Parts: sequence; C-alpha cells; structure tokens
Amino acid sequence: MTSRLARIGLELYSVRDAMRRDPERTLAQVRAIGYDDVELLWSFDNFGRTPKQVRATLDKEGLRAPSAHIAPEALLTDWERSLEDAKLLGHEYLIVPSLPDETAKSIEKWLEWADRFNTAGATARRAGIWLAFHNEPDHMKPIGNQVPYDLFLEHTDPKVVRHQLDIGNMAQGGADPMAYLQRHRDRYWSFHLKDVVADNSHDTELGTGRLDLRAFLTAIPDLAHKPCYVEQENPKDPLASARQNYGYLKKLVFG
Repeated sequence: MTSRLARIGLELYSVRDAMRRDPERTLAQVRAIGYDDVELLWSFDNFGRTPKQVRATLDKEGLRAPSAHIAPEALLTDWERSLEDAKLLGHEYLIVPSLPDETAKSIEKWLEWADRFNTAGATARRAGIWLAFHNEPDHMKPIGNQVPYDLFLEHTDPKVVRHQLDIGNMAQGGADPMAYLQRHRDRYWSFHLKDVVADNSHDTELGTGRLDLRAFLTAIPDLAHKPCYVEQENPKDPLASARQNYGYLKKLVFG
C-alpha cells in the first residue's frame, strides 16, 4: 500500500527574512505555494505580531499552525500564559529547538533541563498541549563519553514530553536519523524534513541530497497524525526553495 503526505508544513525559519519584511504577505505566499501548515517562531517574537494578529492571518489564509518553536526560558517564566497563547493559535505542540549555552560542556545541565521539561510538560498536558524538544547537530557531540541528546531522551518522561526529529540535523551531527527513528519510534511525534549534501556540511533541496526520504517516511508509524515540516536553513532564494521542496513532497509516493 502506497501513501502520500496528507498535509505538508513549512518551518518559518526557512523564510525568516521575508517574514521580517512582511509576515502577512509571506504567509499568503506560503499558502499559495500549497503548504497546509506552518511552524511558528515564538523565539523570533512571531515577527512582531501578537497571537491574535497571527491567528487572524492564519485563518484568513487557511493555514494551520500545529506547533511553534519557543525559547527554553519560556518554560521558566509565565509558562501558563504561553499555554493559553498556544491554545489561541491552535497549537498542539510547543517545541524547544535548543538549550542555553550552559549545556555545551555540562551533562549535569542537560539533566537539569530534562527535569525542567518534565515539570513544564506535566503542566502543559493539563492544559491540553504537548511540550517537545527538537534536535540540533551539536546535540550529538559527546561530553566526556556521553551523548547529551541520548541522555535527554532517556531522562524526559514520555507521558509528558515528546520529541521532534530533524532528520537533516541528525545527519549533520554524524548520526543516522533512521536508526534513531527505529530506536525511539514512540518518542517522535513531529518531524523536520531536510536533505543534506554528501559531506553533511549543509542542507539542500529535498531529493537532491543523500537522505532517503521515501524510506524514512515509510518507517514513521501513524504518520497522518504527526506534523511534518520542510526546513531549509540557508537557501539562496528561500521562497523558490520552499516551492521546490513542496513540489517534491507533493509528488512523493512512499510505503
């Protein structure tokens, strides 16, 4: 049995410069390309727009925002207000993409943040929202003889914390995204679809790099209920790349 992605999302970091210039026009262009979903950037203050303004634009364009990327400090300051904003915007997930610099050389700091995630995640669940964590390439760099990302997965409670797997970041960090999906298949509930060049030095348009997106999507259980976003971090022409990436995924048959 073969499948296609039912919904295709775009992480707005991919078009951040256009969003800074004109968020409403850019979201209209994203929708015109064909994208169904977007992942917001609370960590960029939603490009100067209030939650009500963002929701109005999403509704006008017929876009859904299943999630947003947030700064880790949001967990520690007025978290309940963030959860209320998440509900207003229709989010299922608030996702932290990276941790503060204090974790760069300290396993103990990673474990402290795991505890904070468990506490904040429990509060989020009571509000009907999931807290999640997103992987960056440097999360795979060992500290001593331990991979901090692995410990973070182990020490976050699956009942209250989920994870977003960025397959390009995983590859750029020197790990195998398919192996992580297979090993932790019940932990990953959202995905960044990203291709990488042969030497892993940077990402590239989907289908032009070395990652097997067809096999990866086939391996995701219950894919229809897990948001998937295109993210390309530094394309020469962001909207043109977003269009090319959408076209690739729209045609992609897997299973």
